[in-house]
Amino acid sequence: MSLRIAPKGQPLRIDILSAVPKLLESPLSESILARAQKKKLAEIVVHDLRAFTHDKHRTLDEPPYGGGAGMILKPEPIFECIESLQAQRAYDEVIYATADGEPFNQKIANELSLKANLIILCGHYKGIDERVRSFEGELITRELSIGDYVLTGGELAALVITDAVVRLIPGAIGDGESALSDSFQDGMLDAPYYTRPPEFRGMKVPEVLLSGNHKEIAEWRDVQRQKRTRERRKDLME
Repeated sequence: MSLRIAPKGQPLRIDILSAVPKLLESPLSESILARAQKKKLAEIVVHDLRAFTHDKHRTLDEPPYGGGAGMILKPEPIFECIESLQAQRAYDEVIYATADGEPFNQKIANELSLKANLIILCGHYKGIDERVRSFEGELITRELSIGDYVLTGGELAALVITDAVVRLIPGAIGDGESALSDSFQDGMLDAPYYTRPPEFRGMKVPEVLLSGNHKEIAEWRDVQRQKRTRERRKDLME
C-alpha cells in the first residue's frame, strides 16, 4: 500500500468502522472536529458494520471457538466493509484500534495528519476474529493502542486518534502555532501557562511573562519545559 501526502486543498478523509456507531456521533459533531469538517479540512465518515451483515438477525458477533467468556466480531462484515471502501479509493493506512497495538503518540499523529485517506476499525466485545489481523493480503496495515488498559470498545480510541490527527491539519484550530508548541511535539512536555488576572488568591503570574520581552519569555518557557519533563516524565528526557 503506497503512502502519500494529501494533496493541497484535499481534505483528510477518515472512515471509522464500528459495531456501535452512535457512540461516535456527539464527539464528531462538536468543537475542533466539527469545525474541521465544516471548513472541509477533514471528512469523517462513520460506517455501521451491521450494514454489512446478511442474515435475518444481522449477526455481528459470535462466541469464541474453544470456549471462554465474551463475544468476538465476525470476520465477514469487517472484510466486506473495508474492501468496499478500498474499491472506491486508495487508503494510506487501515488502522485497528486495539489494546495490544503499537503505542499511539504525537509522532504518529503528525505522520497520519499528512495522509489522504485513513480507515480506523473499532474492536468491540472481546475483540475481532484473528483472521482479520493475520490476513495475508494485509487488510490491516497498522495496529494502535492509546494506553495499557482495556475499553469496552475501540470507539473511544478511534476518537482519540481522530482528534489528535485532525487538530494538526493547518486551519483546524484558530492558532496554528498552538499545535506546534503542544506537549510531545519535540519530545518534551509543554511549559505552564497563565492568563488574567495577574494575581489570584495571593498567587502571582511570573514577572517575566508580564515583561513583554519575548526573548526572555521564550527562554523561561524552555527552562520550564525541561524542568516539567524532568520531574514528570524523565523517560522522555532519556
